Amino acid sequence: MFGKTWNWAGRTRKSIKNIGVDVTQICEMTKQLCDDVRYWIENNTYEKAEIGTRFHHRLVQVHLFPNGNGRHSRFVTDMLMKSLKQTSFTWGNSDLYYEGDEEKVRK
Repeated sequence: MFGKTWNWAGRTRKSIKNIGVDVTQICEMTKQLCDDVRYWIENNTYEKAEIGTRFHHRLVQVHLFPNGNGRHSRFVTDMLMKSLKQTSFTWGNSDLYYEGDEEKVRK
């Protein structure tokens, strides 16, 4: 579909970014996150929505890819929530173009 435009897509990052674990820790930290989530689910450690929130946050912290980490983490979290028979998160306002009333937002 994209030819060689995104030949890096799906490959873990190989460079240091201003966010994310050290590149040598990506695989280990991803496995640790998955193991933690499995434990949380099996032991009812948190409510399901909190499991999804914690999973998403830590996946973004790992920052697996050179680009697209936000989209990836939202998609994978949606799949996690679906597997837990929960609704997907809304991921914010659906109308990103609406300019709200600034005064109401401040209150």
